Amino acid sequence: MAKGDLVYAHRNLWQLDGLYKHYGIDCGDGTVIHYRKPSETIESTDLATFSQGNPIYVAEYSEGFGYIPDAVVERAESRLGEQEYNLLFNNCEHFASWCKTGVSDSRQVRNFLPFVSTLDTSKLYEPIKNALKGKDSKTAQQLLTESLIDIKSVWNQIQPEYQKAIAEIQVWEKVAKKALKSNREDLARAAIAKKLDYQKKATKLEIELSELAEMTENIVRNQQEFS
Repeated sequence: MAKGDLVYAHRNLWQLDGLYKHYGIDCGDGTVIHYRKPSETIESTDLATFSQGNPIYVAEYSEGFGYIPDAVVERAESRLGEQEYNLLFNNCEHFASWCKTGVSDSRQVRNFLPFVSTLDTSKLYEPIKNALKGKDSKTAQQLLTESLIDIKSVWNQIQPEYQKAIAEIQVWEKVAKKALKSNREDLARAAIAKKLDYQKKATKLEIELSELAEMTENIVRNQQEFS
């Protein structure tokens, strides 16, 4: 690690290790400038606060332009105190990427964030709208279209899992009934336990799918305003 490096540390959500990456700019003096959680303000903090006890890594960007270290830190300092965090368009990676390369980009958004089920999607409409202020219609439409592509990608991953879970529920229910008819209560209990496990999984996936649908609706509403 050195001054001007784009760094990240894995952050945990509940008890899930390394669920997502939190990005910032190393200032070379034991501090990092980053979009701090939960204040959602760009702040300068020590390394321990940034990493929250997790290892810190240097993000490698092999392609394209990158500012010299002093310029990277100056760009980061120019946005200290900013409170315009937005998950889709202005998150910690967008900020750090802009400081380092001049391009506001988030691979996590392009690959979609893995904690979609934690989002309060009903509150996304206004943040998305605010994030697009000042952008011309073409740029706004492009950003929104890219977000819809990301959502579709995640939907295509979750939907088959949901359908499989529903199918497994039906299978284990039949197994349990057959076991009871054969006076095999031990097998019936085991089958019911399997069924309950898949019911929990299906419920979780159903919530994720409904939130993706609501997020899509919020983005489409914004698209209509910029059309």
